[in-house]
Amino acid sequence: MNSISSRFSYTLLVFSCCFFTSQGYAQPPITTPTIQDSIQADSINRVPKPKAAILDSLSYRFIGDGNFSRGNVNRSLLVLRAEIILLGPAINISTNPRFTYGKQNRILAERDTYVDLFIDVFKKRKVYVFGLGTIERSNLRGIDWRKLAGAGVGFRLFQNDRHTVSLTDAVIYESTNFEERPTTTIVRNSTRLKGKHSFLNDRMRLTHITFYQPAINKLSNVRWNTLISLELPINRWVSMRGSFENSYESVVEATRKRNDTRFTFGISVGNRQ
Repeated sequence: MNSISSRFSYTLLVFSCCFFTSQGYAQPPITTPTIQDSIQADSINRVPKPKAAILDSLSYRFIGDGNFSRGNVNRSLLVLRAEIILLGPAINISTNPRFTYGKQNRILAERDTYVDLFIDVFKKRKVYVFGLGTIERSNLRGIDWRKLAGAGVGFRLFQNDRHTVSLTDAVIYESTNFEERPTTTIVRNSTRLKGKHSFLNDRMRLTHITFYQPAINKLSNVRWNTLISLELPINRWVSMRGSFENSYESVVEATRKRNDTRFTFGISVGNRQ
C-alpha cells in the first residue's frame, strides 16, 4: 500500500513540474496587422498636401469723379477709374484703368482711355522688382496710340499702420503715334513716388502718386504726372473724395498746350482701403 501511494505521489509531482514549466515558457500570441489597417495607414501617408496658391486674394475699388459748370463757359468732365489688385505670397498683379470724357461749350475736349498692368515680385519685401506695360489714347493731347513697356526695382521707404511710402525706378520703351506729328519712339527713365496716409483714426485719407519720366538720350523730352486725392470714408465700402491732377509733356502737337490741371470730386466704392 505504501508502495502504491509513493508511486502516485511521484507521478503527481512530475506532472505538476511539467505543467508549470510549459506555462512559464509559453510565448505570447503574435498579432498581425489586418489588410484594412494597412490600407488606412497607406492612404493617410498618400494624402496630398495642399499647394500654396500663386494668387489668393482680390482687392478692388471703383471711382467716379467729375466737375460741372454752367454760365459763360459750359464745362462737363467725367473721370471713371478702377483699382484692381490680385495678391499672392510672391506675386502681385495690379491694374488701374481710367476713362475720361469732357466737353466745353458742347465741343468734345476729352475722350481719353488709359490701361496699365503692373506685375510685382516679392513686393512685401523692402526691395522688390516689377514689370509694367501701358496703352493710352488721348483726344486732349492728340495722341492716337501710346504704348510703353519696361521693368524696374521698387523700394519700400516707410510703412506702418497709418503711413506707406514707396519709390520705384524703371527703364521703359515708349512709342507714341500722334495725330499730326510723326511717330516717336524713345527710351525713358521712369521714377515714381507713391504714398498713402491715414489721419484722425482713419476718418481722413490722403493718397498721392507722382511720375517723373525724362528721356534717357534727350533730357529735354520729359513727362510728369501728379495725382493727389483726399478721401473721407463714409463706411467700409464707400468714401467721398476730391482730387487734384497735374500733367506735363514737353513734346506735344502744335495746337496743344504742354500742361493740364484739373480738380474733380466724386465717390469710391470697393473693399480696398
